[in-house]
Amino acid sequence: MTSADSIQKTEDSQFQTSLRKRYQQGNVLRIVSLIATYIGLVVLGVLLIDVVVDGISYLDWGFLSNFPSRKPEEAGFKSAWVGTIWLMVITAIVSFVVGVGSGIFLEEFAADTWYAKIIEVNIGNLAAVPSIIYGLLGLQAFVRVMEPLTGGRSVLAGSLTMSLLIIPIIIVSTREALKAVPDSLRQGGIALGATRWQVVREQVFPLAFPGMLTGMILALSRAIGETAPLIAVGALTYIAFLPDIWPITEGLQTPFTVMPIQIYNWVSRPQAEFHSVAASGIIVLMAALLLMNSIAIFFRNKFQQKIY
Repeated sequence: MTSADSIQKTEDSQFQTSLRKRYQQGNVLRIVSLIATYIGLVVLGVLLIDVVVDGISYLDWGFLSNFPSRKPEEAGFKSAWVGTIWLMVITAIVSFVVGVGSGIFLEEFAADTWYAKIIEVNIGNLAAVPSIIYGLLGLQAFVRVMEPLTGGRSVLAGSLTMSLLIIPIIIVSTREALKAVPDSLRQGGIALGATRWQVVREQVFPLAFPGMLTGMILALSRAIGETAPLIAVGALTYIAFLPDIWPITEGLQTPFTVMPIQIYNWVSRPQAEFHSVAASGIIVLMAALLLMNSIAIFFRNKFQQKIY
């Protein structure tokens, strides 16, 4: 046996020993991850069962069609879920236009300058800012300064505040979706004589759109359960009317409430019956969240099928 063979045999034995150790570490990590996942699922299942058991007795059509009341047996959720629909629709429109537009500009058109880098860093930091800060910003900007336009503590002010909360998330997800598109498509389009905007509109955007929708799903899922920013801008806990659908300007300037705030109001009451009513509201909120995510996922998958 030559010296080279002995050296090779020694290296192979060391590599096998190291490989076996890495497999063991991987198995340990896999087991720990499964245990953590199952613990979270069990806790979530227990909470869901507890909420359903407590709230199923009050969940009927009267609960969805009645306004809030001081009596638990007459309390309804109508103004809350209608207000949530108003808020989510306006928030989705504003945040999609601004967030996706900003992401496309920063990723596809902005020059690589120090100013652009500062903006990128600030956007990343804004995604981690506590939601109450956005509520205080919305209180000053949309409720007080822009009161002639928003109507003060209104649906429009709440929607703009929630848009500020989720726009950084949408910008980051939009840029990541655009980065996933191969540069060869951009170079090929430009080589054929297309302008930069034509390449983005016809080639890049359709491929990145499913990823953008994923970011929208995550952002709106956060927005639908937020309470602190809306309390700051003045969402009410008791409303016995609905925003006007037409003219829409009057509806946007109407005071409002949403499901998380109504649930919080019921939970804070000392009567045990209101706690069961709050559990019914939680069921409706979870159902609305699942429905919203399902619709968004359906459209995302539909666009993916068109592409591939």
